[in-house]
Amino acid sequence: MVKLAAKCILAGDPTVGKTALAQLFRSDGTHFQKNYTLELFIFDSAGKELFSEMLDKLWESPSVLCLVYDVTNEQSFTNCSKWLEKARSQIPGTTLPGVLVGNKTDLAGRRVVDMAQAQAWALGQGLECFETSVKEMENYEAPFHYLAKQFHHLYREKLEVFQALV
Repeated sequence: MVKLAAKCILAGDPTVGKTALAQLFRSDGTHFQKNYTLELFIFDSAGKELFSEMLDKLWESPSVLCLVYDVTNEQSFTNCSKWLEKARSQIPGTTLPGVLVGNKTDLAGRRVVDMAQAQAWALGQGLECFETSVKEMENYEAPFHYLAKQFHHLYREKLEVFQALV
C-alpha cells in the first residue's frame, strides 16, 4: 500500500485558534484511527509578522491550505486574503486546495463575521468553507478530512496523466 503525505499549512492571524485546531486534530488517537493511507503533515504558521521571514521555509511547496479566522474578529477574516496570497505565491500556476475555517462559533453572542459572508468570499477564492468551535470540539475534523480528500483527488489525477504518458 502506498502511503501519501500532504503538507498542510495552517495560516491566519494570531489567536484565531490555529494551534488549538491542529492539536485537537492530531490528538492522541482517541478521535482518529491510525491506519491512514494519507498523512497530513500540519505546519502551524505563526500569525505574527515578526516571525514572517523566519518561517519562509515552512511555506515552501504546500499541498493544501487551511486558513483560519475568528468569527468574533472582522480583521482576522479580512486578513485571510493576505494569507491566501502568501500561500499561493509559493506555487504559482498550480492549484492549491484549501479551506476557510471560521473558529470560535461557541462565542455566538460576539460574532461579527456572518457565515454567508465567509462562504461567499471562500467560493470566490475557490475554497471550501467550514465553521468550528475547537473549545466545544465541534466540526474540527471536517476541514482536514476535506483537505485530505482534495489532495488525494489531485494525486490521482496527476497519476493518471503520468500513466497516460508512459
